[in-house]
Amino acid sequence: MINENQIVPYDTQELPADEGPWIVFAPHADDESFGMGGTLAKAAQQNIQTHLVVMTDGALGGNQNDLVETRQQEAIRAAAELGMQSPVFLNHQDRELRHNDDSIEQVCRVISDIKPAAVFFPGCFELHPDHRATASITWSALKKTVNLEIIPVSYEVLVQSPVNLLVDITSQLEKKMAAMAIYESQLAENRYIDIALALNKLRSLTLRGEISHAEGFYRYELRDLQQDLQSIMLKKITPYFEK
Repeated sequence: MINENQIVPYDTQELPADEGPWIVFAPHADDESFGMGGTLAKAAQQNIQTHLVVMTDGALGGNQNDLVETRQQEAIRAAAELGMQSPVFLNHQDRELRHNDDSIEQVCRVISDIKPAAVFFPGCFELHPDHRATASITWSALKKTVNLEIIPVSYEVLVQSPVNLLVDITSQLEKKMAAMAIYESQLAENRYIDIALALNKLRSLTLRGEISHAEGFYRYELRDLQQDLQSIMLKKITPYFEK
């Protein structure tokens, strides 16, 4: 039987990658802030350049007529709040993001242009299909650019995924909340700030008492890119069923 510390870290790391630039692939405008806004704020404090790529147009995230433009403007403001570069919008249809040659090639081009040290994408156990598609598309693109030696890292958005790294965001919580608050169009749809903070609070369970909130990540090894993402994650959860 595996113990708790074999499932989740009992200490934090400063950052998932200590060199930049980073690229964060967000399925929708807001996922970067709800998912890893505290870590992005910490990266900015350490002068790490971060880039935001928004995969979909977010058109189904509400009923207002100008929602796509509104969400793009919110993303621009949130990125600035977190010290990120101006976002790139790939504008796939909301809930229609597909793992295919065209989407993989788009992501490959972004990666080749920026030549990042680390690439971030949602955990593959996310509920929303665009989140899972972003993970699989990014993984396939990384498999085609292994010569760049990029660190792959998955982040949690609104649900738990397997993690092997926790980042203390206690000191960055105010900055994360400011970025999340910018997404007024989405906060009118659900209590996303409460949900994100609840996940960050839960991730402090195994950490020192002075750490109030943490963000969870899974940092992959470069050799993992020789495998399918699905296979890696299935191996990760298999020990839960060992007797």
